[in-house]
Amino acid sequence: MSPTTLLPTVDSQTFRNGMSLVPGAICIIATDGKNGRYGFTATAICSVSDKQPSLLVCVNKSTTAHDHILVHQCLSVNVLAPSQEALCAGFSNRTLTQTERFALAKWDKRHSGAPILIGATVSFDCIIAQTIETQTHTIIIASVADITCLQEPQNGLVWYRKQISHIV
Repeated sequence: MSPTTLLPTVDSQTFRNGMSLVPGAICIIATDGKNGRYGFTATAICSVSDKQPSLLVCVNKSTTAHDHILVHQCLSVNVLAPSQEALCAGFSNRTLTQTERFALAKWDKRHSGAPILIGATVSFDCIIAQTIETQTHTIIIASVADITCLQEPQNGLVWYRKQISHIV
């Protein structure tokens, strides 16, 4: 008997309720390349290593940006500042086109070519190093090519208890 057969099954809603109590930085994940600019709001990111600076980014296969990120082989992780709360809603709004989403802010580019959000608390410019496929998501290990921080760091925005919260 495998170890997974011994575990009780937790339903999706119970899992979501539990995860809502784990604060996550609100980020805009963005890419650019031959297919154009694509981006979405996410909280599923974390550091992997500082020896070879890298991040883990989980991308839902149902998001329109998913396939384009894999084709472009680059992405940025832009941690939103409190003044950018409206961007969270804009990049989560499925009725807005990608052009409309990107028009909500000013963007720059660094080494990878992925859009870097001007005014983000911190932005990580990344190249995809490895991917791992799961049923619903692609887990991306991204090598960090460049980091842009605000000169006067601000507190970030977090997703906590199914709502936007400000770090104090």
